[in-house]
Amino acid sequence: MTIKFGLIGGGVMGESLLSRLIARGIYQSSEVIVSEPLPSRQEFLKQQYKVAVTIDSSEVFSQAKEVVFLAVKPQVFSTIAQELAHIDILNIEHPPLIISILAGVSLSQLEAAFIQLPVIRAMPNTPATVGAGVTAICLGAYTNQKHYQIAHQVFSAVGEVVEVSEVLMDAVTGLSGSGPAYVALLVEALADGGVAAGLPRVIANQLALQTVLGTAKLLQETKMHPAELKDRVTSPGGTTIAGIAKLEKAGFRSALIEAVKAATERSQELGK
Repeated sequence: MTIKFGLIGGGVMGESLLSRLIARGIYQSSEVIVSEPLPSRQEFLKQQYKVAVTIDSSEVFSQAKEVVFLAVKPQVFSTIAQELAHIDILNIEHPPLIISILAGVSLSQLEAAFIQLPVIRAMPNTPATVGAGVTAICLGAYTNQKHYQIAHQVFSAVGEVVEVSEVLMDAVTGLSGSGPAYVALLVEALADGGVAAGLPRVIANQLALQTVLGTAKLLQETKMHPAELKDRVTSPGGTTIAGIAKLEKAGFRSALIEAVKAATERSQELGK
């Protein structure tokens, strides 16, 4: 069978995407080839997903007819580009779409390495590993509607997809890329508050986690503005407004805004 999907880098994010693409039937195991340097990971991927595995990234590039997905560490990009440099890209009969999730590696860098090939840069976040992520994508100069549809289908396997211009990718990093850490901190702090108020740790953890999860689901399904939900559960002189007053006094909202801005600025620095 024809190899359609090539994955360069079989780490956590690469495997998460691979597992869902196969589980959802977007690609068959026989249509996938993975490049992975670690022997233990090679064997695991081969046994777990029944895919072809190689240590040669150029083999992935030359065989995959539809997509080559780059899921290596950003600092490895130059090495990968050198490995692929000897391939005559312009004479490949069916040149693949290149999709990169390498943080800080720009479209211009990718297009310099993959001359005249369609390239899409993407920024998924860690909830993608459980199929609940959100991925921002930006399209390169040689992409078309078909390429967009392929990328959308690929990332829909691990959550939601939004398209942004490349100048906004640092802001995406600051919000959704780093955001899971902010939410984890919120859950931890809520649980600690519960313990401080007398709840057993196990119960406090469960209440905090489900409250955040349930609230997010409610907002998503009802399309309600967060401020409206806040108002609905805040009765005059009640417990919720007492708690909100303390959060406002501590600068809770401002702290989150500044966190996103700081992470965005750091992403800009790292990309230079």
